[in-house]
Amino acid sequence: MSIPTPHINAKLGDFAETVLMPGDPLRSKFIAETFLTDAVLVNNVRGVQGYTGLYKGKRVSVMASGMGMPSMGIYSYELFHFYDVKNIIRIGSAGAISPALPLRSIVIGMSASYVSSFQSQFNLPGIYAPTASYELLKKATGAAEKLGLPVTVGNILSSDLFYGDGDSSLVWQKMGVLAVEMESAALYMNAARAGKNALCICTISDSLVTGEATTAEERQNSFTQMMQLALETA
Repeated sequence: MSIPTPHINAKLGDFAETVLMPGDPLRSKFIAETFLTDAVLVNNVRGVQGYTGLYKGKRVSVMASGMGMPSMGIYSYELFHFYDVKNIIRIGSAGAISPALPLRSIVIGMSASYVSSFQSQFNLPGIYAPTASYELLKKATGAAEKLGLPVTVGNILSSDLFYGDGDSSLVWQKMGVLAVEMESAALYMNAARAGKNALCICTISDSLVTGEATTAEERQNSFTQMMQLALETA
């Protein structure tokens, strides 16, 4: 496949080697306008906004992934394979499964369990365990320490279901899973297959334990500590 791809209308070289990927295109726009200097819109196919600019003099890109593993699978694949992107850091929201995580806690996914058939394409003879890049994980925890940000590192759950017939996500609590979201396992698998690096940093937007939740506007504009942590990791 040549570029532009069916989903990204950008030229080779338009993306930095590290791309931050929120799910929401408006969050991508907010990050570019708030944190980057000289930001340029490099993609807007289907309204999935992607920008490249400078953060503290370093070239960084930010582009939305959309919702769910199929969407993340498409965008991360094209960035890794056609645009020479080396690192993708997902920055998104997650629902707390652990009772120890209040709203706005920052969680870093060292590994990602999954409820999905995404892994079936690789024809593996066993069960694959998607994991983050240790290089990015180490940088992120180091940056969090320097910023004075408390973070929780561990296993998260990526699920194909947001609405389901029954609530099965809390069952994962007994295995120490921290939170549930919808993209990271696919990102980690695509990165592994491409020989690239990936990490997921999430902010707790709601709790499956307490029923508390943030608003859409809060998720878009107020999760700035997570955004700054990802930029310091880039």
